[in-house]
Amino acid sequence: MTKEVLTDKTIKLNESFQTKEEAIRYVGGLLRDNGYVNDEYIGKMLEREELTSTFMGNFVAIPHGTEDAKKAVKETGISVVTVPEGVDFGGGNTVKLLIGIAGKGGEHLEVLSQIAIVCSEEENIDTILEAESEQEIINLFNEVN
Repeated sequence: MTKEVLTDKTIKLNESFQTKEEAIRYVGGLLRDNGYVNDEYIGKMLEREELTSTFMGNFVAIPHGTEDAKKAVKETGISVVTVPEGVDFGGGNTVKLLIGIAGKGGEHLEVLSQIAIVCSEEENIDTILEAESEQEIINLFNEVN
């Protein structure tokens, strides 16, 4: 990989959103603004959410683009956003941790498995939600490497 998948520039702590659309646009915007995807990808993330919710349980959602969004991905990247107040993802599901992903080629599967390992432990989710610095989150993801 030519650049870091997760950096302090793609992590935002203690954000607040009124709607899941706003939250997804924000997470996608972090990926776009840091050179991982182009603008089209954000629309594909919203499209994916309409097809099936990216809510994973444990207050976690993993917004990502549809299958045909691959051409909008420049580099594999992750954005992590904590939302202490939570944002309604429909169906009574509240999301406090958003992890936006964009994968180049087959790399998204590797990234997803890393995220799954981190998020399978409730204490890891708590650690992320309670993190006071971007580096704490980067360290947690690096531990599962």
